[in-house]
Amino acid sequence: MFEELRVTKALNKIKATSRLTLPYSWDLNIYRGCEHGCHYCYAIYSHRYLEKEEKDSFPGKESSGREDCAFFQRICVKTNIAEALEKQLGSRSWKKEVINIGGVCDSYQPAEAKYGLMREVLALMIKYRNPITISTKSDLILRDFDLLKELAELTYVNIAVTVTTMDKNLSTLLEPLASPPEKRLSVLRAFKDTAAVTGLHMMPILPFLTDSPENLERILSLAAGCEVDYALPGILYLRGETRKHFFDFLACNFPELVDPYRKLYAKGGADRTYKAELYGVLSSLMEKYRLSGDYMKPMQVKLSRTKQLKLTDFQK
Repeated sequence: MFEELRVTKALNKIKATSRLTLPYSWDLNIYRGCEHGCHYCYAIYSHRYLEKEEKDSFPGKESSGREDCAFFQRICVKTNIAEALEKQLGSRSWKKEVINIGGVCDSYQPAEAKYGLMREVLALMIKYRNPITISTKSDLILRDFDLLKELAELTYVNIAVTVTTMDKNLSTLLEPLASPPEKRLSVLRAFKDTAAVTGLHMMPILPFLTDSPENLERILSLAAGCEVDYALPGILYLRGETRKHFFDFLACNFPELVDPYRKLYAKGGADRTYKAELYGVLSSLMEKYRLSGDYMKPMQVKLSRTKQLKLTDFQK
């Protein structure tokens, strides 16, 4: 179900505590909710705020109590996102900081094929030469190859693709409407020879489901073949609505894993011993395939070059 809405601003400042570990300070989300339906999605909680807004507007209305279902099925579309974005990018106070597009909800989820709002957003990024990062699980991003290639020649563009497993059947079960793993990797191959920085997000790694050395090695070896600038692995974290939804998913599809998960995730994060062993395996594989885990360095290099070019143009 699509619900169209108008917004007063497009960009949201990320909390100061989060900015300590992230290479950007601003988020832009065209959609609220995501049709991909990933059962481990950390952002399910975000629809809680929509429920609160409705309760404030309609005091007699009760919350559904099922933020997980709402997040996957109720997609809010910010139809005037480009108009709101230009007001912010065109402001004298805007400092052309890096914008993370789709940090909460994938900007290339199926709804984007209908609305096409990303092309308007990217056209504005080109107009204002603003650096961006995008992470997606969809090869729909290739529709905008021309705009992304042009923007990458002007400023920093980071295109990251998330791959959790190369098992197509398991991927379909875990991430129902996301593109198949091989199609996601085709995105990295397509941008390999452009000025864009490319990265693999192998996250979350799911214990007992996608954490086998064979799966991890296959993904990282394929990423190396795509000549990615960096690879970021990360283990599943379970809390709030995500925890409840994921355990319901396990009970329906992998009931034998419910107890092992409860033991491993007695708290929000996985057991320390398990994590130490997993990251030991990952470290060896990253070294084997000569993959860097430093996603900051490519950004710093590209932004530094962009500033130098601007300075040279000014001196002329």
